[in-house]
Amino acid sequence: MKLSFKKTYKFAVKSTFYISLFSTGFVLLLVTMIFDYTSKKLWLFGIVFTLILYLFSFIVLQYRVERFIYRRVKKIYDEVSLLESSSFINQPITTDMETLTREVRKFATDKKLEIEMLQVREEYRREFLGNVSHELKTPLFTVQGYVSTLLDGAMDDKTIRKKYLKRAEKGVERLIYIVEDLDMITKLEVGDLNLEYSEFDIVELIQNVFDLLEMKAEKKKITLAFENYHIQPNFVRGDKDRIQQVIENLIVNSIKYGKKGGLTEIAVVNLTKEKVLVRVSDDGEGIEKQNIPRLFERFYRVNKSGSRSEGGSGLGLAIVKHIIEAHKEKIYVESEFGIGSEFSFTIEKV
Repeated sequence: MKLSFKKTYKFAVKSTFYISLFSTGFVLLLVTMIFDYTSKKLWLFGIVFTLILYLFSFIVLQYRVERFIYRRVKKIYDEVSLLESSSFINQPITTDMETLTREVRKFATDKKLEIEMLQVREEYRREFLGNVSHELKTPLFTVQGYVSTLLDGAMDDKTIRKKYLKRAEKGVERLIYIVEDLDMITKLEVGDLNLEYSEFDIVELIQNVFDLLEMKAEKKKITLAFENYHIQPNFVRGDKDRIQQVIENLIVNSIKYGKKGGLTEIAVVNLTKEKVLVRVSDDGEGIEKQNIPRLFERFYRVNKSGSRSEGGSGLGLAIVKHIIEAHKEKIYVESEFGIGSEFSFTIEKV
């Protein structure tokens, strides 16, 4: 590490001034008490003595300060350089303790924040790997169990064979569903998924999703409806298939966590001249406040046991967030536990 040495003269100047002031005053006092000098000679002696003493003291003090402090400060910089903080290494070495203290404090604060961030990421990584393992393990063990049973002799019974093969197929389908969602969210995160923009009627698209999910909603007697019964066509610009996926995921969640005989409403609002707001609200169980900030994390589930029994990959909301952000838009969530939830997102208006 190449170090540049930034000198500071403040300490030497002030210290020399105090030494010279005291020494000159003391010497002049002694001279007037012991010797018989005229005022003119006394003043001349005082000035010469002060100048010589000041220069000598300054040189000695500055040299000693540089030697004394520099050696110790250099050790600090050398030790800090082991941590490879380029912003700190590139700073010139200073013998000014105030500056050094400020730099070291800033360095320590930055390192503390970096360590805390790494700890958060490590915790997230462990939790993510645990969730992936759990999500994949369940269908894998299901498929393994049915296949093992068939191999152990149940294959000879046509009825059991067909039933078990169908169940194993469902397990494989769930595995494929999880892997496809993981692949999509990875592409969204790194920006490899290209969006195909087109102009389409968002109201018509929502109606198509209603038709697709009608039977799923009927199982829980949940009504799917527009907030405004006389809603007019509203043309927007975006990737039609991806926006449909967003709306489908939000409505599926509202059905999954909605109460029996409940209502899921969709509103399409002209937010500004350039933006349309799509709002999906339900009267289900709602979400507790502490869970809201983590809703869009991969595999995060508010009710882990209940939601797993409902199926799904646990990646729905994470995909929704990434698709909306890929459109350079925003997604919002509001929820009150026991009352219901509302998800909304913006999209560019034609």
